[in-house]
Amino acid sequence: QVQLVESGGGLVQPGGSLRLSCVASGFTFSRYAMSWYRQAPRKERELVARIASASGSTNYADSVKGRFTISRDNAKNTLYLQMNSLKPEDTAVYYCNANNDWFDYWGQGTQVTVSS
Repeated sequence: QVQLVESGGGLVQPGGSLRLSCVASGFTFSRYAMSWYRQAPRKERELVARIASASGSTNYADSVKGRFTISRDNAKNTLYLQMNSLKPEDTAVYYCNANNDWFDYWGQGTQVTVSS
């Protein structure tokens, strides 16, 4: 069955870094656009970053441009999010998403807390 398993979240001080990973199984990873979303308490889920399936082109939310980097390793069926210069407002549950014209899959999320 389809699985997206995120890891790498945790507690970090402002200015610190984290690297999230999302391991995919049960579908052809390389044929899906992959994204990271996040949802903070009492806020709607928002797109953080997206990487295309074929071209590998990326796009980012304005709030994370220059600080976060999305990447994928199709050989390992793994999506990454390198997060640098973290801010308290980055605190949220981060979700991995796989999407194509027909299907939309979600992981269970990993908590990121930025606090001193």
